[in-house]
Amino acid sequence: MEISRDAPAASGRRAWWALAGFAAAVLVAAAIGGLGVQGTTEEYANLRQPGWAPPSWLFGPVWSLLYALIAVAGWLAWRRVGFSPALWAWTAQLVLNAIWTPLFFGAGRYGLAFAEIVLMWLAIGLTVVLFARVSRVAAALLLPYWAWVTFAAALNLSIWQLNN
Repeated sequence: MEISRDAPAASGRRAWWALAGFAAAVLVAAAIGGLGVQGTTEEYANLRQPGWAPPSWLFGPVWSLLYALIAVAGWLAWRRVGFSPALWAWTAQLVLNAIWTPLFFGAGRYGLAFAEIVLMWLAIGLTVVLFARVSRVAAALLLPYWAWVTFAAALNLSIWQLNN
């Protein structure tokens, strides 16, 4: 494993401020998503959904946990290698995460949202692979997220097909 020269110190106040920065980045992505679902609860409930669709109340707690894992994973990787290709992949998947919710809920563009979530799934996979090279823990923290996005993609596809 190669450590970048600009990798931050593994301890100290700087590391804790960095964790706060990673949390803030994830909160921004979550907030954008939150704006995308405002006022759409009834619309979502009225969509034809597969029988295996979870209740809408489950999404908030699941995403809260996943966002915490995403932030910690990014921070752990940063502590090992700084802003490297692994962190650029982490940033790309987070941007794609922020875009999906407004596409699906806000715009009701289920087909476009499905194409976008496939890109997000690939970006998460790349991030997992790159993180595994620098921190197995960071990579492992992203696995529940990748699994949930796999499920969400299947749900997105099903809703798109049922409501087309």
